Amino acid sequence: MSKTGKNFVNASKKIETDKMYGPREALELVKEAAFAKFDETVEIHIRTGLDPRQADQQIRDVCVLPKGLGKTVRVLVFAQGEAATAARAAGADFVAETDEDMARIQGGYTDFDVAVGTMDMMGKVGRLGRVLGPRNLMPNPKAGTVVQPDDIVQAIDAAKAGRVEFRLDKTANIHVPLGKVSFPVEDLYANLAALTTAVRKARPAGAKGSFIKRITLASTMGPGVKVDVNAAMNMETE
Repeated sequence: MSKTGKNFVNASKKIETDKMYGPREALELVKEAAFAKFDETVEIHIRTGLDPRQADQQIRDVCVLPKGLGKTVRVLVFAQGEAATAARAAGADFVAETDEDMARIQGGYTDFDVAVGTMDMMGKVGRLGRVLGPRNLMPNPKAGTVVQPDDIVQAIDAAKAGRVEFRLDKTANIHVPLGKVSFPVEDLYANLAALTTAVRKARPAGAKGSFIKRITLASTMGPGVKVDVNAAMNMETE
């Protein structure tokens, strides 16, 4: 067995596989079970009772994690005129304003984590769908990344502060990063509370029966820790 395999097995011994842990205890276990030499990301994996094939059972929304993600978020902004000037002043890493900028992205430039656009630019941005779409970088009103020009600074601030998008995938699951293993438990708890609250509020109209079936927390390399669904979905935010 490889070294990594042994580490995973040893980490798994810290967790009772059949036990549903409270949110705080689960986060403590995730931190304790992390063994990689790098600062692993803490992730939440939510199994829903939704049918991804039904239009009225889709979920796509955003949440700003109050304690951030523990990483530098590179933001590209599609804007022009005063909005472009404001975006640069607000710390945008790249502002796409001209046809030359658009051509650069069309050519494959995707060295950024989040793309935000003003509504008056979306006609041009739509032509970049083949590049941005497969990488989940296409600005979208539902994700809060298509805004009025006057709101561009707020959108950039949210992206930099720890704005995460959550959506239902084809297997009826939701996967979202919550921060780093190096975060204090209290910070991870605050981020988890914000995320589960946002998911609860995003329950689609067509949801039937059990909305959330299972919640698991894990670090990038570590074993999963099962969380009590009721406790997690009713956490109080600050």
